[in-house]
Parts: sequence; C-alpha cells; structure tokens
Amino acid sequence: MPANRASLSLAVAALLGGCSMAPAYRPPAIATPAAYKEVPGWTAATPLDAAPRGQWWTAFNDPVLDDLETRAAAASPTLAAALARYDAARAAARVDNADLFPTIGVNAQAGRQRQSANRPLTNGTAPTYDNYIVGGALSYEIDLWGRVRNKVAAARADAAASAGDLASAQLSLQAAVADAYARLRGLDAEADLLRRSVEAFNRAYELTATRHDGGLASGVDVNRARTVLSNARAQISAVANQRAATEHEIAALIGAVASDFAIAPRIQPPGTLAVPAAAPSALLQRRPDIAAAERRMYAANARIGVARAAFFPTLSLGLSGGWQTTGPSLLSTPSAFWGLGPLVSALTLFDGGRRRAEVGLSRAQYDEAAADYRDTVLGAFRQVEDALAAGRYLATQAVEQRDAATAAQRTSDLALTRYHDGAADYLEVVTAQTEALDSERALIAVETSRMRAGIALVKALGGAPTA
Repeated sequence: MPANRASLSLAVAALLGGCSMAPAYRPPAIATPAAYKEVPGWTAATPLDAAPRGQWWTAFNDPVLDDLETRAAAASPTLAAALARYDAARAAARVDNADLFPTIGVNAQAGRQRQSANRPLTNGTAPTYDNYIVGGALSYEIDLWGRVRNKVAAARADAAASAGDLASAQLSLQAAVADAYARLRGLDAEADLLRRSVEAFNRAYELTATRHDGGLASGVDVNRARTVLSNARAQISAVANQRAATEHEIAALIGAVASDFAIAPRIQPPGTLAVPAAAPSALLQRRPDIAAAERRMYAANARIGVARAAFFPTLSLGLSGGWQTTGPSLLSTPSAFWGLGPLVSALTLFDGGRRRAEVGLSRAQYDEAAADYRDTVLGAFRQVEDALAAGRYLATQAVEQRDAATAAQRTSDLALTRYHDGAADYLEVVTAQTEALDSERALIAVETSRMRAGIALVKALGGAPTA
C-alpha cells in the first residue's frame, strides 16, 4: 500500500508540474561596438536599466525649469495616460495570474417541497418536507502543457513592458519640457538682440535724416536706413509670435491651460550639459524603450506556447461538499456530503485549421516583436551618435560663430564711423549692420542648439542616473 501511495504521489506531481510548449527564449544577439564613433574613450558598463534617471535638468541651475519639470510630473495628461496603461497592464497580469490557483465557491439553498402522490414507486402518500443545503465547490485546471503558465508569463512580461513605456514617457516628457524651455530662452535672447538693434538702427536713421536735411545725404540713404530699421522691427513681431507658440507648447506639456499660463521673459547665458557617454553596451541596459521591446518579445515567445498547448487535451478537476438535511440539525455529521470529481479531459479533434493558424499567428507576432526590438536598438545607437556629433560640432561652431559676430559688430561700428566722417556711403553701413545682426542671431541659434543637443543626449542615453 505505501508503494502504491508513493507511485500515486509521483504521478500527481508529474501532472501538476506539467511541461511548457513555449520555445526556449533566446533574445537576438546584437553586436555592440567598444566605443561610440562620435566620442573618444568609454567607461565600463554596469546594469542600470532599473536605476533612477535622476533630475538631470537641475544641472542647468534654473529654478524656472525646475518648477516646470515638477509641474509636468504632477499634471501632464500624457504621463497620466501612460500611468493608466501601466496600471491596466498590471491588472491584466493579475487576472491571468489567478488561473494558477483553484476557483472556490460557496452556496446555500433553502426550500420547501411537496411530492406528488402519483409519482412512480410510491405508496400513495404526498409528503411535504423542508430541504436545506450549505456547501462549496472547487475547480482547478491541471496545467499539463504549460498553457496557463505561459499565459501568465506573457501577461507579466506585458506589464514589465508597460513599465518601460511609462519610464520612456516620463523621460520623453522631461526632455520635451527642457527642449521647449531652451527654445523659449533662445527666443528671449533673440528678442533682446533685436530690441537693441532697433535702438542702434534708429540712431543711425536719425543721423542719416539729419545729414539729409543738411544736404549731406541722399534720399536713398534715408530709405536704406528706414528699410533696415523696419525689417528689424518686423522681426521683433515674428520672434514674439514664435515665443507665444512655444509658451503655449510648454503649457500643454505641463498640463496647464495656455490662456492662464505665462513665463516671464529673461535674458540669461545659455546652459550646456556635460553628459558622459558610457560604453555602448550600457545603452542596452539603460534605455527603457529597449527593455520594453525585449519584454514584448518574451511575451510573444510565451504566447507561442499557449497556442501550441491547444493541440493537447485539457485536464480539470472538480471537488464539492457540504451539508444537506430536511431538519434543523444542518451541520451535524450525518448531514455531510462530499464528491471528488469529475476529472474531465477534453481534446478538440477537428477545428478547420484554427489551432494551426493560431500557432502561425503567434510565431509571426514573435518575429515582428524581434524585428521591433532590433529596430529599437539600432535607433537608440543612431540617436546617441547624432547627439554626440551635434554636441561636438556645435561646440566648434559656437567658437567660430562668436568670432564672426564680434568681427561683424566691429565692421558695423567702423562703417558707421566712416559714413559719419564722409568716407563711405550708407550702403556700406547697411551691409555691415545687416551682417552684424545676422551673425549675432546665428550665434544665439548655435548656443540654443548646443543646449538642445545636451538634452537630446540625455534622452538618447536613457537619462542621467544620480551618483
């Protein structure tokens, strides 16, 4: 008898343990270079996909930007939607996880019955009696082929992918707010330059008008001076229009109503971020979108196992029990009843090719997820290289553009002096003033682009973790 019990225990353990129809999961190998092409050297990689991305924007030391980032994290509808999707994915995983456990229910019934005196096999009496039942039932699917386990694994992987989506949405929102703020401050600097230029051009116009009244300048010179002045004034309105649109963009990003939102103009030196680029292999560990793509690939692999398990029979076990009586002693021992079973096995023999098609569909979905993963990784490397190249070349461009702006301003001052002394005509002044203004505006654009390139690099690297 003990041997029979041991054999039965082993058989039950084998049934409950089951097997899995999912293919062995092997993420596609993607070769990573030892260093980025656009930056010399590298640092050793450490697992960082779960590391906090840090409040990297505080490196700009700008209280206004800090406040905007805080408000965006608290009230952005984009981030709220991503959080809701994450909560939904976690709830869906819990729904599937419940299939790992038996379903238990209870029931109670009370009734009064009168039987017919003409029923078969009766003595002609019509008895009337009460009937009371209290009991419960248990049902459980024995997961022989891993259908339930693979379904649960896929749901958990989907929830993990949704967590990666949430982290990506948060990082993208932070970068979008910082990028829009950088453009806003660049427009503030450009507006200030144009106002100063208008003042200078107005003085030059008054000088030309005075010389014209004294017969020392022609009407052509006056009109040229007026043209330069009016063009600069028109550009002030154009920049104001761009700034208003950018301010409205920031309002939408942080969840504020554009009509009630404003950022005071401020002239400040453009900031840059010094972001060290770790080894390319660290990129695969840090980027939340790469982690999400990998988890979706894992979920698709598990769903192949769910589809393949449909070719094998399902096995479910039932158990019921309770108390039943016609009198007041409901819970007494003689009123107890129980039943073990049924043990049900079911297998579909013909379905018109549905199961085979579902296996083919799940395999195709896995291939798509694998391709998406590879595309995400390649895109991440491209974004990092783009940001590194932009930061490096813009730094050089800024030095040259600053020299050009300084030289152009000197030329403008000399041209105006020469015109005042009668050594040059006003066309030389107009040309010099226009070149000086264009060079200054180009310098502001380059400095703004450098700030934006640093922000783009933080986003491309998956954030800047705290030390």
